[in-house]
Amino acid sequence: MPDFDPLKYNDEDLVVQEAKPKLKRPPLYKVILLNDDFTPMDFVIDVLMGFFAMTEQKATQVMLQIHTQGVGVCGTYSKDVAETKVYIVNDYSREHQHPLMCSMEEV
Repeated sequence: MPDFDPLKYNDEDLVVQEAKPKLKRPPLYKVILLNDDFTPMDFVIDVLMGFFAMTEQKATQVMLQIHTQGVGVCGTYSKDVAETKVYIVNDYSREHQHPLMCSMEEV
């Protein structure tokens, strides 16, 4: 068996298997609207159509879910997009003097 001398070692014959990085998808967040007794249904439908690109029919369906179940999902997004949607909807609601609240939760 030949002696191994690290100072004379030639790594030309060395085979290296590169480890692939282990990537995982970032977590997604549901943006939800919460029911209240004061915000008009038409305003909720306008918010759903304007900020979540829903058709009038889909927006009406989600609005009724919010009204009857207390909460409705507006969409699922990455964290940054969800945070932005929550902020702009809450700001828009306050500007129009409605207590409509938007929030997010991890899927």
